[in-house]
Amino acid sequence: MQTRIFLIGFMGSGKTTVGSQLARKLAYDFVDMDQMIEDTAGMSVPEIFGELGEEVFRSWEHKILLELCQKERVVVATGGGASCHGTMMSTMNANGVTVYIKLSPSILKDRLTRSRIERPLIRGKSEPELLQYIRTTLEAREVFYNQANYIVDGDKLDPENLAKHLKED
Repeated sequence: MQTRIFLIGFMGSGKTTVGSQLARKLAYDFVDMDQMIEDTAGMSVPEIFGELGEEVFRSWEHKILLELCQKERVVVATGGGASCHGTMMSTMNANGVTVYIKLSPSILKDRLTRSRIERPLIRGKSEPELLQYIRTTLEAREVFYNQANYIVDGDKLDPENLAKHLKED
């Protein structure tokens, strides 16, 4: 079994929730990349985007990914766009196993509408605008997401079954 598991997928797909549960089941450490960036920067992701810009955020994200590729026995919840920039997806595939948590645009919209987390890329969007943004962005990102070693249905995902499956490989 791989010692590094990278969870990828759109914002709101459950990477952090599933990742922490999966890590417990496997007795691995759990890391949320966005949280690690915030801790390192001393700023929230929305503040980084607003004050320093997306380019700085993506640079930090890449640096942190390279650090995580040196860790053993870790489950990593990546940011929704992490796998879609530069060589991030190929780096994850070369240094661990990648799992795409796939959800439909309508389920993602419902989850993001209910979410209380401030997300800079969707701030201020109405529900129809949010759904259109998700559809358009997801279509572009799936080219990267579909390069994952595993693609799982996020609506029916059971971390315990995923842990068993990953242990078997």
